[in-house]
Amino acid sequence: MLTLVFSASVAFAQDTVSGKYEGTLKNTGGADEKVSLELKNDGGKISGRMMKGQSAMDIAEGSVAASKLSLKLKDGMINAVMEGDKITGDWSSGNNKGTLDLKKVVPALPATSAEAAPATPVNLNGEWDAVADAQGQNFPFLLTLKIDGENVTGGSRSQLGEATIKTGSFKDGKLAFELEGQNGTITMSATVVEGKLAGQFDYAGQLQGKWVAVKKN
Repeated sequence: MLTLVFSASVAFAQDTVSGKYEGTLKNTGGADEKVSLELKNDGGKISGRMMKGQSAMDIAEGSVAASKLSLKLKDGMINAVMEGDKITGDWSSGNNKGTLDLKKVVPALPATSAEAAPATPVNLNGEWDAVADAQGQNFPFLLTLKIDGENVTGGSRSQLGEATIKTGSFKDGKLAFELEGQNGTITMSATVVEGKLAGQFDYAGQLQGKWVAVKKN
């Protein structure tokens, strides 16, 4: 049983790097700028992009090892340290240098109740940016739903792989489904709260927690 709990916990909390980070890029001798980083971790290899105003710069090459993050952009470099949900370090672009201070952005996990129900109709079909709270660790994943009457199909995708909804239903404002993946079956339920999906998950009866999802535009 201990092994199952440990494996479930690792399965949810393994990738803490992927996600969106927002904060400030401080220019030496210049004005500070608001920036964001969208990172995707593939076994220590980092891809994604940096947003500065309306400008997007793809990450040409990136890596993370022992909390040290190194990113090569089209016209600059970032060398930083990752501590929990924060990224702090240095950046350079040509003769310009400075520091950056970013924090991970995750959807809030609102309190839910069995009586919670959608205040207004929400189209559940499509992709949802989701995050599960597994023993204090935030685990991001992409959830795809297809609703046909009361029947729910689709699946999820994360850095740990893909999982398929094997049984699912949406009835009386309540969503319930089971995800079948390489690491076992996860039972999930949710209601619509302020346009978000919010509910509970159970991993093989050994790991429980909350999850929330926001629909992609």
